[in-house]
Amino acid sequence: MRARFSWLIYAGMFAIHAAAAVNDPGIAGWLPPLPAGQEWKLAWSDEFDGAQVDTNKWELLGDWKRRDGWWVQADSFLDGKGNLVLRTKKDGERFTSGAVRTRGRFEHAFGYWTARCQLPKQPGHWSAFWLMSNGVGHEDGNGRDGTEIDIAEFPWRDGKFAINLHWDGYGKAHKHAGKELVNPAITNGFHEFSLAWSTNEYVFYVDGQEVWRTAAGGVSQQPEWAKFSNEVGNWAGDIKTAKLPDDFLIDYIRVYDAVSAERKPDSK
Repeated sequence: MRARFSWLIYAGMFAIHAAAAVNDPGIAGWLPPLPAGQEWKLAWSDEFDGAQVDTNKWELLGDWKRRDGWWVQADSFLDGKGNLVLRTKKDGERFTSGAVRTRGRFEHAFGYWTARCQLPKQPGHWSAFWLMSNGVGHEDGNGRDGTEIDIAEFPWRDGKFAINLHWDGYGKAHKHAGKELVNPAITNGFHEFSLAWSTNEYVFYVDGQEVWRTAAGGVSQQPEWAKFSNEVGNWAGDIKTAKLPDDFLIDYIRVYDAVSAERKPDSK
């Protein structure tokens, strides 16, 4: 991920959206309204129940250098309370963090991607919920063949966060669009960060409230994998002042597809 942004700050109350019905009542949450004749259908999810991360769904990243710290597999685990934990800690002379991805396990294009998360409290490291594709490295002037989609990044501890899109690699041809926002409520408890991704638009949400709508990069048309990460770096402040360990918690991730609504039988 990159630290370039359009410095556009959004503050205050978000507009209220109506709740939408879903066809998975057992795990239903807020979903964006759909046109008549369509409904949301669950395509993939992880509720992070159980004792261990499901490696059929997730690759645990590490042990290797990542920015100013290290990613190590031991810092990605389940807490037994229904949460994925990505821990940042000091290990001798180095700082380590957890990161997981679904590459090669679940890769998907379009739909509604949503995760419920609790943010860390200490400076010097940042958390993110993002999507990636091998096509991000293609330098052809648009992101239709793959875009890094940062649904939410959290390098700050005051309620400011970022949404970012990156395409055409990470060298001289790199292109970027992004937005920074402020919502102090996200500093406490769990909150839902989401993306509605269609063939011609990205729409980002926080707790069911729309915060950014864009077609920057031409909109990726490629399957992408999900990724949760913690990273150590001075973008997020001085890690040496942090009281560690510090955790990024993920309660669930769910991915829905918009499909034709099933016709209900006529009542008599």
